[in-house]
Amino acid sequence: MHILGISAFYHDSAACLVSDGEIIAAAQEERFTRKKHDHRFPVNAAQYCLKEAGISVDQLSHVGFYDKPLLKFERLLETYIGYAPSGIRSFIKAMPLWLKEKLWIPDIIKKELGYSGSVLFSEHHESHAASAFYPSPFNEAAILTMDGVGEWATSSYGVGHDNEIELLAELQFPHSLGLLYSAFTYYTGFRVNSGEYKVMGLAPYGEPKYVDKILGELIDLKEDGSLALNMKYFNFCQGLTMTNSYFNELFGGPPRKPESQVTQREMDIARSIQDVTEEAMLRMARHVHKKTGKKNLCMAGGVALNCVGNGRILREGPFEKIWIQPAAGDAGGAIGVALTIWHRHLGKVRSLNGHHSDSMKAGLLGPRFSEQEIEEFLNSKGIPYRRLAEEDVAREAARILADGHVVGWFQGRMEFGPRALGARSILGDPRSPKMQSLMNLKIKFRESFRPFAPSVLYDHVSDYFEMKCDSPYMLLVAPVREDKRLSRSSEEKDLFGIERLNVPRSVIPAVTHVDYSARVQTVCREGNPKYYELIRAFHELTECPVLVNTSFNVRGEPIVCTPEDAYRCFMRTEMDYLVMETFLLDKRAQGELKGDTDWRTEFQLD
Repeated sequence: MHILGISAFYHDSAACLVSDGEIIAAAQEERFTRKKHDHRFPVNAAQYCLKEAGISVDQLSHVGFYDKPLLKFERLLETYIGYAPSGIRSFIKAMPLWLKEKLWIPDIIKKELGYSGSVLFSEHHESHAASAFYPSPFNEAAILTMDGVGEWATSSYGVGHDNEIELLAELQFPHSLGLLYSAFTYYTGFRVNSGEYKVMGLAPYGEPKYVDKILGELIDLKEDGSLALNMKYFNFCQGLTMTNSYFNELFGGPPRKPESQVTQREMDIARSIQDVTEEAMLRMARHVHKKTGKKNLCMAGGVALNCVGNGRILREGPFEKIWIQPAAGDAGGAIGVALTIWHRHLGKVRSLNGHHSDSMKAGLLGPRFSEQEIEEFLNSKGIPYRRLAEEDVAREAARILADGHVVGWFQGRMEFGPRALGARSILGDPRSPKMQSLMNLKIKFRESFRPFAPSVLYDHVSDYFEMKCDSPYMLLVAPVREDKRLSRSSEEKDLFGIERLNVPRSVIPAVTHVDYSARVQTVCREGNPKYYELIRAFHELTECPVLVNTSFNVRGEPIVCTPEDAYRCFMRTEMDYLVMETFLLDKRAQGELKGDTDWRTEFQLD
């Protein structure tokens, strides 16, 4: 029995195919259209899922949509009426899309896919909860979902047991931890629903100077984690911006203009909202534990991508174990609704993969390309390459990395979710004090303050980080161990903000943030054997079981999907080598960028 889950029309649209309860394929539409955060109907992603499963659309038993548009439309209408006439501009801008698309989901699905069967709907936070619990390794667990807003809910909690999920309580719009964080994302000059992770990365450079102001004026945060926003300061209910003039007055000026210089003020604001968010997340987690009594916690929703907050819940919260859906944002709703149909609508039994294993297949659910397909592409463009024996790939790539070069790594199935996990990655040597600056400015074309994540062999994670658990999806931040840190110089003690960026802090400076933290990805042989073998080979050469891992893309572009995408990104940056399966490309051997003229268009910046 085949079920297709669809998420669309807000941001990060995606499709997922579940067959007899097994997740067969999942992908975001942006990877195919090359439009970052593409919200349009995921026709390409859906077609890929069907192809991966080897079925036609006629063989689908059900198609599910991840939220209920009529309920969301009700919320929009009530909000506009409540703020009329001040919300008229926002209302006029939103209505054409609703009247043309969002209210006609079954018709659109049938038209785009040529589908004639039933279409089922799940509520937004029910989809998040299902994406968190059903693929998890737990037979029973508490569930916590946090995001901007679904239909009415902005956060919810409940319990999962076997194939049943029960949501017990929710927080409703406009009172939202996710929208609060997005308001500060907007105010600090970054794009909402895209730049929140930049605020999180900027926070350690600042001081929490505005925490009392946020808690005293903007938000009434209760002990149980529930909150109420002071809507005097926000504009997202009725306007086209997140904040207003009262917000500007409270924080001493207008929002930072995008692409302008980031000042100490933005760093302090980022640190302050990050601290408030972490406190809210911790309070929510403690309340959920108190109400459910469960030892395990599953999380989803966009706020669950705040890996610093997740790390604090793991270290300071009451739960023994936590599991976070790697596609925690709206894309993961496609998985959630498909599994909801299988387990709840159809009443199918849930079986676990094993004591420690989830059913996300290490997040590697996207397209793969054969050796033949890659070779045909390279030959058709006249691209010079060297072909390696399969058993030599890891050793040769490890040698190149150990020599200080930057490598594009393109292997197997593409990742689902926002993180590159060793299938579509750009890799470097974490021991190099220059690697972070090099990769940010010359390869990623992004802000210099942005940190990079370490990929570490699972058996060695505790040797380098204060972490004793698995973190396969790069969703937990942990401190670098004290014995791996370097002592602070007298010069550094006099530095502030961004001045602290290029000071080496540990034996792996390229992945150590200014507060001695790191966003850790643990790698095991079972989850991603090729990536594991590469890190193991690097470990044998250098005695360091860690690599710098960042997503294979540049700023403003989605993670690469195809060999063509990878080659274009390789040639448009200062990457030194590209490894696609067994094919090794040396930048020095390449001529001008080869291919169609549309490859030469400038990348769209955030």
